[in-house]
Amino acid sequence: MLQLNVLFLSELFYPHGSGAELATYMYAKLLDEAGINVIVVTNRFQGEQKLTKNRNVVVYRLPLLNKNGSAKYGVLKRSDILLSSFMRKLIRWSDIVYVPRFWFTAIILAKIYRKPVVTHLHDYIPICPLSVLYNSIGDGLCVKKHSCSVRCIYLHEYKTRSILRRLESTALNSTLWPFLSKIIQCSDAVICVSEAQRRVLVKHAPSLITKTRVIYNPLPEASVTAIENNDFGYFGGPSYLKGFHVLSNALSILNKTPLYNTIRIHATKFPIQCRTQIKRIGNINLIFYGKLDRTSFEKVYRGISTVVVPSIWPEPLPYVVAEALMKGRLLIASNVGGINELVNGCSGTFLFEPKDYEHLCELVKYVNGLDKQIILELGAKNRETFSKKFSNEKTLRDFIYVLERAVCH
Repeated sequence: MLQLNVLFLSELFYPHGSGAELATYMYAKLLDEAGINVIVVTNRFQGEQKLTKNRNVVVYRLPLLNKNGSAKYGVLKRSDILLSSFMRKLIRWSDIVYVPRFWFTAIILAKIYRKPVVTHLHDYIPICPLSVLYNSIGDGLCVKKHSCSVRCIYLHEYKTRSILRRLESTALNSTLWPFLSKIIQCSDAVICVSEAQRRVLVKHAPSLITKTRVIYNPLPEASVTAIENNDFGYFGGPSYLKGFHVLSNALSILNKTPLYNTIRIHATKFPIQCRTQIKRIGNINLIFYGKLDRTSFEKVYRGISTVVVPSIWPEPLPYVVAEALMKGRLLIASNVGGINELVNGCSGTFLFEPKDYEHLCELVKYVNGLDKQIILELGAKNRETFSKKFSNEKTLRDFIYVLERAVCH
């Protein structure tokens, strides 16, 4: 194994962000344990130190993003930081530059210094400016027969943003995205997180075929949490793409039947204002939470036996699915994206077609009627099967192989 110096350029770093940032943090941790030197450059949030060091990992936190700005385009505006003597020094120090999210302009600087670049894709940004590959006009999975339209971009942002942010996003995504897509293709290697994601990417961007490799995301520690109640858990917030409306429709059916209207769903990542609005439409079985810390997360998990993932976009490899299986829970999920790769062989998992809330309703009824002992046995089998299929040791080997190959190419 080569002794590498790896430079991570990630506008967000765990505990900020979501699954992609968690994966980035896990890769830094695994490389550290393998004795490889890592420097991370990321955004600095209020109260955070400018510099932290833990063994072989050094994290520099710089003022990259505005408080309410877009992470994707906000970091691209910081050419002053990218072209600073500090950044150029780090590029020269590195043997390889790793771009795990949106800082694609760094690829250009790395190439100026003739440094190899590995880009990690946790979504579909090379072929979709919104990175989700969802057709907001037709309200379905995008088949990419035509280029993304301004209308599609605007409708996507319409669901969650103010009019000013919608207009800004529409302008940026429709004008800058083609440029970013071309930059990504300058990478020496591109990592995909699932076979499903890679198939879609190379179908619409054939130039990536020889550069892409699938490496499943490293797994965080997930201890087995005892099941105290036969409730359901939903961890996607009010997001349309995460399928909250699908879950709501299923619950509306359940609420009409006295036998099932006592079913409880623990729903996380809901701002206070969303909870008030949703309660007015009559989903009386929802128990709301905001963003959970680790203690609250474990508390919620003790109360649930089944996790529901009703996503309608082709999620490449959602951590919520892996976490449910690792913690010995049953899973009800949309058969979309890379979810099937995660659950394949796990007997305590139940898939339905995206947006089919009637089938989701039937699956909730079925699981709700299972004996607790059966639930415990199926959950234990899920954990056992999943643990045999995925390991951080293999993930690290594959990751280092990609890095070394890019350096030696």
